[in-house]
Amino acid sequence: MKPVSEFEQLVLLAVARLDEGAYGMAVSQEIEARTAKSVSLAAVYATLGRMETEGLVSAWTSPPTAQRGGRAKKHFRLQSEGARALVETRRAIERMWDGLELNRYLESR
Repeated sequence: MKPVSEFEQLVLLAVARLDEGAYGMAVSQEIEARTAKSVSLAAVYATLGRMETEGLVSAWTSPPTAQRGGRAKKHFRLQSEGARALVETRRAIERMWDGLELNRYLESR
């Protein structure tokens, strides 16, 4: 399994955190709330679609609601492959950080 990109990690982590409430807008809001960075809703949907194709997440559709004008929501669920990708990516990042000291770069000269 290849490591996932930083944005893919954020999307997968948001899906995991939101559990059954993970749909595009909620994923976008979760990322923005936790990272203080704005994200494109289109990028979230494109990433979720690609990750669904790759088997990292699965999707299901909720029943239509009056609040949404009779439209349904497409929800996403983290799959075991997605969880594995997150764990492997985290391990790779931890190996890169292992033993690295950045203080000398942070000191003013």
